[in-house]
Amino acid sequence: MNTATELHILLPVPTQMATRGSVKPFVNFNAKHDAEVLRKAMKGIGTDEDAVLMLLAARSNAQRQEIKAAYKKAFGKDLVKDLRSELGGKLEDLIVALMYPSILYDAHELHKAIKGVGTEDEVLIEILASRTCDEIKDIAKAYKKEYGSKLEKDIMGDTSGHYQRLLVILAQGNKEEGVDESRVEKDAKELFAAGEEKFGTDEDKFINILGNRSTEHLRKVFDAYKKIAGCDIEESIKDECTGNLEALLLAVVKCAKSVPAYFAEFVRESMRRAGTDDETLIRIMVSRSERDMLDVRAFYKKKYGESLYSTIQEDTEGDYQKALLYLCGGND
Repeated sequence: MNTATELHILLPVPTQMATRGSVKPFVNFNAKHDAEVLRKAMKGIGTDEDAVLMLLAARSNAQRQEIKAAYKKAFGKDLVKDLRSELGGKLEDLIVALMYPSILYDAHELHKAIKGVGTEDEVLIEILASRTCDEIKDIAKAYKKEYGSKLEKDIMGDTSGHYQRLLVILAQGNKEEGVDESRVEKDAKELFAAGEEKFGTDEDKFINILGNRSTEHLRKVFDAYKKIAGCDIEESIKDECTGNLEALLLAVVKCAKSVPAYFAEFVRESMRRAGTDDETLIRIMVSRSERDMLDVRAFYKKKYGESLYSTIQEDTEGDYQKALLYLCGGND
């Protein structure tokens, strides 16, 4: 059975992104051997958590899917179920998150955010603002396959107003491509007229431009905006909008400027609140580990003057901390 083929819809095809991850495919990989190591670590009295986390944190997502298949074939058991029954607490949450194919993990997190008690708006904002159009289309397909309902429909059932409109636009994964030089200045002026220059705010203009233009185009618009308005667009959004719409617009702007810088700030927030927001910390460390963790670390160091590694050391403990440090990949 070719696991990679079977999961093609759920696995992204990383090209240049993969080289900026802290987790790389393990070189002398042998799925059957890894499955045996994991079985041995979980069999008998007590579990060798160290062996489990060291192995799984050092394999790529595609390799973990192969290990899962090899484990089922060799022992007739579901690896994820065994991991759940043997591990506990935050370490269990982190290891189980690592075992999802990455696109399915995003779909799962979105579903949990929508279908739980209330809506976890932070999760919707983080995922829909930061993923590429291709990733979002794959997430929507995986969501439909896994949960039998459309992502867009579930978002609409759980949100409202301008915030809902922008989420739905982003959930299409249909942003324009490239830069339309003839429209850069026009977009900047329209944003200025819709906010700073107007009594009240024309939210629709912000939603249409920020929701539909490519990231390359938006960067040029933001430069032009600064010349016209005399301030960054983020400042105008903070002045003009509130609540979830403000948070989503800011996330779109930050991700257009730099996704790793956005996550550096976001991971900092997850640890520097009163108590650590472990759900967010886990989601960021897992989802960025093969994409751009090296860049997230670099932005983190530059902005906060300390390494992400040392912040994780201060804020977490035990095997959970060890696993996070593996995903972080090094101390800058």
